[in-house]
Amino acid sequence: MSEHAKHVVEIGLSAAIVSVVDDSPSVLVVHTNAGDDALPFGPFDPLAHRTLESGLRTWVGEQTYLDLGYVEQLYTFGDRGRHTLNPGENARVVSVGYLALTRQCGESKAPGTLWRGWYRFFPWEDWRDAKPPILDAVITPALARFVAEAPDKASADARRDRVRLCFGGKDSGWDEEKVLERYELLYEAGLIAESARDGRTARDHILPLGDRMMFDHRRILATAIARLRGKMKYRPVVFELMPPAFTLLELQRSVEAISGIRLHKQNFRRLVEDQGLVEGTGKVAAPARGRPAELFRFRREVLRERPSPGVRLARQRAGV
Repeated sequence: MSEHAKHVVEIGLSAAIVSVVDDSPSVLVVHTNAGDDALPFGPFDPLAHRTLESGLRTWVGEQTYLDLGYVEQLYTFGDRGRHTLNPGENARVVSVGYLALTRQCGESKAPGTLWRGWYRFFPWEDWRDAKPPILDAVITPALARFVAEAPDKASADARRDRVRLCFGGKDSGWDEEKVLERYELLYEAGLIAESARDGRTARDHILPLGDRMMFDHRRILATAIARLRGKMKYRPVVFELMPPAFTLLELQRSVEAISGIRLHKQNFRRLVEDQGLVEGTGKVAAPARGRPAELFRFRREVLRERPSPGVRLARQRAGV
């Protein structure tokens, strides 16, 4: 084998395509023959693709039948072990991850693709109704063992601090933006299926912590969720997921679905209206039951009026 063959690097493009429907945040996945879901992904062709993003848009359109709107680059993922190589394969695959937002229009029409609720991959991230039972029943005891198994006191203290920062504690609450940090900690502790792929842990340590994904696509998805949760607080990206006309309750439910926390209804409405994020359409929705609700639309002028027109989160109850 030549030295050149040993050091081949391929550039891949991975897309976390996110939508919200029926109060469920979803990601478009490709269901593989191996049984694991994967994010849509494909190679970057430096001859055919003018830019990385144009390459992403081209093959995502071919693979998913979607014409992507909002797209932003997340991060470059290149850790050893992120792709399981078959015998004779020697290329190191470096993947550029992207977050894309779209309005979901029914089931995916592309063969082999479907929408999945993203909390099936991260069941500990959905606090809308209550603290997820998996935290106290499974994750907290497992992380306590991870701390106890540290090789020395300094390492144990560092692990304990990391657990507290990621998952909260008596003196700190839940930070919905630390999605990636929590995933990385569970990965390092050897508690999820993907951690076995690069030899970090024996398979009998793995816990049923959400559905696994191909390669390191769950890490890429965690990065996308964290980015979206943080960004919607200072940029109006949530409106990329909304229909042209919507009720304030529909908007609130979409924000809650993404953030994974329940919001205070009156405070949310006051915030959205006071910041000039929406304007009335003069029309009302006709619900199946109950009173008709006023329909609103995103007020795009706000982008010129303020540098950070996002949706701040005011939790419904303390400790969530």
